[in-house]
Amino acid sequence: MGRFHYHADGTVHTHDHEHEHEHARDVGDHRGYATGPERVVVLERILAENDRVAAQNRAVLGAAGVRCVNLMSAPGAGKTTLLRRTLAELHGLTRVGVVEGDIETSIDAEALRDHAVDVALVNTSAGFGGECHLDAVMVRSGLSRLALDGLDLVVIENVGNLVCPAEFDVGADARAMVYSVTEGEDKPLKYPVMFRAVDVVVLNKIDLLPHLDFDLARCREHLRQVNPDARVIAASARTGEGVTEWCSWLVGQATPPAADAGG
Repeated sequence: MGRFHYHADGTVHTHDHEHEHEHARDVGDHRGYATGPERVVVLERILAENDRVAAQNRAVLGAAGVRCVNLMSAPGAGKTTLLRRTLAELHGLTRVGVVEGDIETSIDAEALRDHAVDVALVNTSAGFGGECHLDAVMVRSGLSRLALDGLDLVVIENVGNLVCPAEFDVGADARAMVYSVTEGEDKPLKYPVMFRAVDVVVLNKIDLLPHLDFDLARCREHLRQVNPDARVIAASARTGEGVTEWCSWLVGQATPPAADAGG
């Protein structure tokens, strides 16, 4: 994901892409802690276990013929509003289930129940006062409460946070994020891990642009610098502008990739 980490000998290297490799998992720089090496070992074990469960989630979804998208954003970016409009537009066309992640309450889950085929709520409040992300184990719990045989696509609405959700593989086939223009055009540079991790960025609330000091061209340039491969969709969940394009991308994710010619 384009991050750096230090080794015990003080050397440092970067990861500019995601791939399977033999060396230690990137867990950040912990040299400022007296227990730095121990912290790294613990984090590597946690992430390794998470990745194991994520692979199981992916296998369960694959066996059911269901694709999965992990939808992330900062709090208040408009994920739920966009998702509600999306579900209404896809109703009768694509069977969508939702794993709804929130620290507390069922507010967002209830807002989606009228439009989704199935909704499973995962509250993270039991962990350290409220986990700031969904991990693979939490998603496994949510998936177990969805009738996967009646779905084409599962959307995981992750907990609102611009850091942690991008760090955890949950078993999704693709990652998307909602980025509101009210957040300012500098967020891709300040939170590059999230922006590098996604396949598509929905630039939401563009109906507010006349009322904001927001440089759309600069924003797009920042996105290009951080993740030149990400698709950018300008949209307004309130007015519906750009929602059809977003839905088209999402429906595309519900279609399994064609098998290789070789078998």
